[in-house]
Amino acid sequence: MNLSTLNPNPKKALFLAKKQLSELVFDAVNLEGVNYTLPEVQTLLDGVTVGGHKQTDELITQNQIKAWQFLFAVIEKQDFDLSAQFVCQMQAKVAQQEALTWAEFRSGGVSIAGTDYLPPDHTKLADLWQVLAEKSLPNDIDGIYQYAVSLFLQMARNQFFYDGNKRTGRLMMNGILLTNGLPVINLPASKQLEFNQLMLDFYPSDDEMPMQAFMRSCLNAHHLKIMAE
Repeated sequence: MNLSTLNPNPKKALFLAKKQLSELVFDAVNLEGVNYTLPEVQTLLDGVTVGGHKQTDELITQNQIKAWQFLFAVIEKQDFDLSAQFVCQMQAKVAQQEALTWAEFRSGGVSIAGTDYLPPDHTKLADLWQVLAEKSLPNDIDGIYQYAVSLFLQMARNQFFYDGNKRTGRLMMNGILLTNGLPVINLPASKQLEFNQLMLDFYPSDDEMPMQAFMRSCLNAHHLKIMAE
């Protein structure tokens, strides 16, 4: 996929992402095992409650809607950044009333299902985030995508929070892309099996390359064409 043909445009990239909001929310919550249909998500976006779902499922879905709307508002105000304060604010939108704690890095140990890999001790998280936040942003489009995906992967691997790490990481990844006028990456729920297997391989190895290629394969071809015009 040749990303060098893209013409970065923050307004156009944000416009396309907003049009895709129902799909972004639908895929994110279905990846968490929340079985909302796309029409049901669209109904929630219209402010109408959908019956027949557990309260926890509705909470996860409403939180995801609020998190994306928060990100869009921040991008419009050009207030997106990689500070610890901001990423904690983003996680609070994602996991409020759902995680053990929110709006702060975890204060104890965690594990990741399906792997023997253990995330770093909680006492190291502030320093680890500082290292990620201080990485220099590349000047080229391909480099920006690699930088953004890497942030998502390292957030998932380090497990900065008790819950919502991958959801928060994808929002931060897309915040970087939108800030730089590039189309977002949406991970389709239909690719969940491939995603889960690649992530289980990634955790112990810290080899980003297979996941980097996979995440790029999730880019919307139609949006890429529009952004290349």
